[in-house]
Amino acid sequence: AADGLLTAWRDEHYAVAPELGAPPWFFLERAAARFFGIRTFAAHVNGVVRGDDEIRMWFARRSATKAIDPGMLDNLVGGGIAAGQSVADTVIKESGEEAGIGASHAGRAQPAGAVHIHREQPDGLQHETIFIHDLWLPADFAPACRDGEVVDHRLVALPDAARLIAADEGADVVTADASVVVLDFLIRHGRIAPDAPGFTALEALRHPPASVRGR
Repeated sequence: AADGLLTAWRDEHYAVAPELGAPPWFFLERAAARFFGIRTFAAHVNGVVRGDDEIRMWFARRSATKAIDPGMLDNLVGGGIAAGQSVADTVIKESGEEAGIGASHAGRAQPAGAVHIHREQPDGLQHETIFIHDLWLPADFAPACRDGEVVDHRLVALPDAARLIAADEGADVVTADASVVVLDFLIRHGRIAPDAPGFTALEALRHPPASVRGR
Protein backbone atom coordinates (compact mmCIF):
# COMPACT_ATOMS: atom_id res chain seq x y z
CA ALA A 1 0.00 0.00 0.00
CA ALA A 2 2.84 2.39 0.84
CA ASP A 3 4.26 1.80 -2.64
CA GLY A 4 0.94 2.78 -4.25
CA LEU A 5 0.24 -0.69 -5.62
CA LEU A 6 -3.21 -1.07 -4.08
CA THR A 7 -6.50 0.75 -4.52
CA ALA A 8 -7.76 3.02 -1.74
CA TRP A 9 -7.45 1.43 1.70
CA ARG A 10 -10.87 0.41 3.03
CA ASP A 11 -10.26 -0.78 6.60
CA GLU A 12 -12.55 -3.65 5.64
CA HIS A 13 -11.59 -7.32 5.65
CA TYR A 14 -12.41 -10.12 3.25
CA ALA A 15 -12.38 -13.68 4.58
CA VAL A 16 -10.11 -15.85 2.44
CA ALA A 17 -11.61 -19.34 2.35
CA PRO A 18 -12.20 -22.23 -0.09
CA GLU A 19 -15.83 -21.16 -0.41
CA LEU A 20 -18.18 -18.56 1.00
CA GLY A 21 -19.16 -19.43 4.56
CA ALA A 22 -16.31 -21.90 5.10
CA PRO A 23 -13.90 -21.34 8.01
CA PRO A 24 -11.44 -18.69 6.77
CA TRP A 25 -7.77 -19.41 6.29
CA PHE A 26 -7.01 -15.76 7.04
CA PHE A 27 -8.38 -12.24 6.62
CA LEU A 28 -7.16 -9.73 4.05
CA GLU A 29 -7.68 -5.99 3.64
CA ARG A 30 -10.18 -5.51 0.84
CA ALA A 31 -7.90 -3.17 -1.13
CA ALA A 32 -5.35 -5.99 -1.51
CA ALA A 33 -7.71 -8.69 -2.80
CA ARG A 34 -7.11 -8.11 -6.52
CA PHE A 35 -3.38 -7.56 -6.03
CA PHE A 36 -3.10 -11.10 -4.67
CA GLY A 37 -5.76 -12.54 -7.00
CA ILE A 38 -7.91 -13.67 -4.06
CA ARG A 39 -11.34 -15.01 -4.92
CA THR A 40 -13.95 -12.58 -3.61
CA PHE A 41 -17.73 -12.59 -3.31
CA ALA A 42 -20.28 -9.85 -3.90
CA ALA A 43 -24.03 -9.34 -3.92
CA HIS A 44 -25.77 -7.26 -6.62
CA VAL A 45 -29.41 -6.30 -6.97
CA ASN A 46 -31.35 -5.61 -10.14
CA GLY A 47 -33.78 -2.89 -9.11
CA VAL A 48 -36.73 -3.39 -11.45
CA VAL A 49 -40.17 -1.86 -11.94
CA ARG A 50 -43.06 -3.63 -13.64
CA GLY A 51 -44.99 -1.18 -15.82
CA ASP A 52 -48.17 -1.65 -17.81
CA ASP A 53 -46.34 -2.78 -20.93
CA GLU A 54 -42.64 -3.01 -20.08
CA ILE A 55 -40.23 -3.87 -17.31
CA ARG A 56 -37.85 -1.06 -16.47
CA MET A 57 -34.52 -1.26 -14.66
CA TRP A 58 -32.65 1.16 -12.42
CA PHE A 59 -28.98 2.00 -12.99
CA ALA A 60 -26.77 3.91 -10.58
CA ARG A 61 -23.83 6.12 -11.57
CA ARG A 62 -20.76 5.56 -9.44
CA SER A 63 -19.09 8.55 -7.87
CA ALA A 64 -16.08 9.98 -9.72
CA THR A 65 -14.09 9.48 -6.50
CA LYS A 66 -14.56 5.70 -6.41
CA ALA A 67 -11.28 3.79 -6.55
CA ILE A 68 -12.69 1.24 -9.00
CA ASP A 69 -14.77 2.10 -12.10
CA PRO A 70 -15.30 5.78 -11.19
CA GLY A 71 -18.16 7.53 -12.95
CA MET A 72 -19.46 4.38 -14.64
CA LEU A 73 -23.00 3.04 -14.55
CA ASP A 74 -23.68 0.17 -12.17
CA ASN A 75 -26.52 -1.98 -10.84
CA LEU A 76 -28.86 -0.15 -8.49
CA VAL A 77 -27.24 -1.97 -5.56
CA GLY A 78 -23.99 -3.88 -5.30
CA GLY A 79 -21.17 -4.51 -2.88
CA GLY A 80 -18.51 -6.91 -1.72
CA ILE A 81 -19.31 -9.38 1.04
CA ALA A 82 -17.10 -8.46 3.99
CA ALA A 83 -15.85 -10.91 6.58
CA GLY A 84 -18.60 -11.90 8.99
CA GLN A 85 -21.38 -10.79 6.63
CA SER A 86 -23.84 -13.06 4.82
CA VAL A 87 -25.21 -12.53 1.32
CA ALA A 88 -28.53 -11.36 2.80
CA ASP A 89 -26.73 -9.01 5.23
CA THR A 90 -24.87 -7.44 2.32
CA VAL A 91 -28.02 -6.96 0.23
CA ILE A 92 -29.77 -5.17 3.09
CA LYS A 93 -26.75 -3.05 4.01
CA GLU A 94 -25.93 -1.95 0.47
CA SER A 95 -29.60 -1.37 -0.41
CA GLY A 96 -29.92 1.09 2.42
CA GLU A 97 -26.62 2.86 1.76
CA GLU A 98 -26.75 3.09 -2.03
CA ALA A 99 -30.47 3.41 -2.78
CA GLY A 100 -32.27 4.31 0.45
CA ILE A 101 -34.23 1.04 0.44
CA GLY A 102 -35.45 0.00 3.88
CA ALA A 103 -34.41 -3.32 5.36
CA SER A 104 -37.91 -4.79 5.21
CA HIS A 105 -38.24 -4.16 1.48
CA ALA A 106 -34.62 -5.06 0.71
CA GLY A 107 -35.24 -8.38 2.43
CA ARG A 108 -37.71 -9.21 -0.36
CA ALA A 109 -34.93 -9.31 -2.96
CA GLN A 110 -35.20 -12.62 -4.79
CA PRO A 111 -31.98 -14.65 -5.15
CA ALA A 112 -31.40 -15.51 -8.80
CA GLY A 113 -28.18 -17.51 -8.83
CA ALA A 114 -24.65 -16.30 -9.43
CA VAL A 115 -22.31 -15.17 -12.17
CA HIS A 116 -18.53 -15.28 -12.21
CA ILE A 117 -15.98 -12.65 -13.16
CA HIS A 118 -12.39 -13.67 -13.95
CA ARG A 119 -10.33 -10.93 -15.61
CA GLU A 120 -7.10 -9.01 -15.35
CA GLN A 121 -7.37 -5.47 -13.99
CA PRO A 122 -4.84 -2.66 -13.53
CA ASP A 123 -4.69 -3.48 -9.81
CA GLY A 124 -4.44 -7.26 -10.24
CA LEU A 125 -6.83 -10.14 -10.91
CA GLN A 126 -10.56 -9.83 -10.33
CA HIS A 127 -11.73 -13.32 -9.43
CA GLU A 128 -15.23 -12.82 -8.10
CA THR A 129 -18.51 -14.63 -7.66
CA ILE A 130 -21.51 -12.29 -7.73
CA PHE A 131 -24.77 -13.42 -6.14
CA ILE A 132 -27.61 -11.90 -8.14
CA HIS A 133 -30.93 -10.70 -6.78
CA ASP A 134 -34.04 -9.20 -8.37
CA LEU A 135 -35.92 -6.62 -6.33
CA TRP A 136 -39.27 -5.42 -7.65
CA LEU A 137 -39.90 -1.81 -6.73
CA PRO A 138 -43.03 0.36 -6.84
CA ALA A 139 -43.49 2.69 -9.79
CA ASP A 140 -43.11 5.76 -7.57
CA PHE A 141 -39.87 4.59 -5.95
CA ALA A 142 -37.02 7.13 -6.10
CA PRO A 143 -33.52 5.92 -5.12
CA ALA A 144 -31.57 8.02 -2.63
CA CYS A 145 -27.87 7.38 -2.00
CA ARG A 146 -26.82 7.77 1.64
CA ASP A 147 -23.09 6.97 1.54
CA GLY A 148 -21.83 9.20 -1.28
CA GLU A 149 -20.83 6.29 -3.52
CA VAL A 150 -23.57 7.02 -6.10
CA VAL A 151 -24.19 10.41 -7.70
CA ASP A 152 -27.37 9.79 -9.69
CA HIS A 153 -29.79 7.14 -10.93
CA ARG A 154 -31.47 6.30 -14.20
CA LEU A 155 -34.58 4.23 -14.92
CA VAL A 156 -34.63 2.65 -18.40
CA ALA A 157 -36.69 0.13 -20.35
CA LEU A 158 -35.07 -3.27 -20.87
CA PRO A 159 -34.19 -2.65 -24.56
CA ASP A 160 -32.28 0.44 -23.42
CA ALA A 161 -30.61 -1.57 -20.67
CA ALA A 162 -29.40 -4.00 -23.34
CA ARG A 163 -28.02 -1.13 -25.40
CA LEU A 164 -26.23 0.32 -22.38
CA ILE A 165 -24.38 -2.89 -21.52
CA ALA A 166 -23.42 -3.35 -25.19
CA ALA A 167 -21.62 0.02 -25.34
CA ASP A 168 -17.90 0.11 -24.61
CA GLU A 169 -17.26 3.83 -24.95
CA GLY A 170 -18.92 7.14 -24.14
CA ALA A 171 -20.28 8.68 -20.97
CA ASP A 172 -22.68 5.85 -20.13
CA VAL A 173 -20.49 2.75 -20.07
CA VAL A 174 -21.67 0.10 -17.60
CA THR A 175 -19.18 -1.70 -15.38
CA ALA A 176 -18.24 -5.22 -16.46
CA ASP A 177 -19.72 -6.66 -13.28
CA ALA A 178 -23.08 -4.93 -13.73
CA SER A 179 -23.14 -5.73 -17.44
CA VAL A 180 -22.98 -9.46 -16.72
CA VAL A 181 -25.64 -9.13 -14.00
CA VAL A 182 -27.97 -7.27 -16.39
CA LEU A 183 -27.23 -9.75 -19.19
CA ASP A 184 -28.22 -12.56 -16.84
CA PHE A 185 -31.53 -10.80 -16.12
CA LEU A 186 -32.24 -10.32 -19.84
CA ILE A 187 -31.59 -13.99 -20.58
CA ARG A 188 -33.60 -15.27 -17.60
CA HIS A 189 -36.57 -13.13 -18.62
CA GLY A 190 -36.49 -14.25 -22.23
CA ARG A 191 -35.31 -10.92 -23.68
CA ILE A 192 -32.49 -12.64 -25.56
CA ALA A 193 -33.70 -15.70 -27.44
CA PRO A 194 -31.59 -18.90 -27.43
CA ASP A 195 -31.40 -18.78 -31.23
CA ALA A 196 -30.31 -15.13 -31.34
CA PRO A 197 -26.91 -14.48 -32.97
CA GLY A 198 -24.16 -14.71 -30.38
CA PHE A 199 -26.33 -16.30 -27.69
CA THR A 200 -23.78 -19.03 -26.92
CA ALA A 201 -21.03 -16.46 -26.41
CA LEU A 202 -23.29 -14.35 -24.19
CA GLU A 203 -24.24 -17.38 -22.13
CA ALA A 204 -20.54 -18.15 -21.66
CA LEU A 205 -19.97 -14.65 -20.27
CA ARG A 206 -22.27 -15.26 -17.34
CA HIS A 207 -21.32 -18.91 -16.84
CA PRO A 208 -17.68 -19.50 -17.80
CA PRO A 209 -16.31 -23.06 -17.70
CA ALA A 210 -15.81 -24.53 -14.23
CA SER A 211 -12.06 -24.77 -14.89
CA VAL A 212 -11.95 -20.95 -15.07
CA ARG A 213 -14.31 -20.31 -12.15
CA GLY A 214 -12.45 -22.57 -9.77
CA ARG A 215 -8.90 -21.44 -10.43
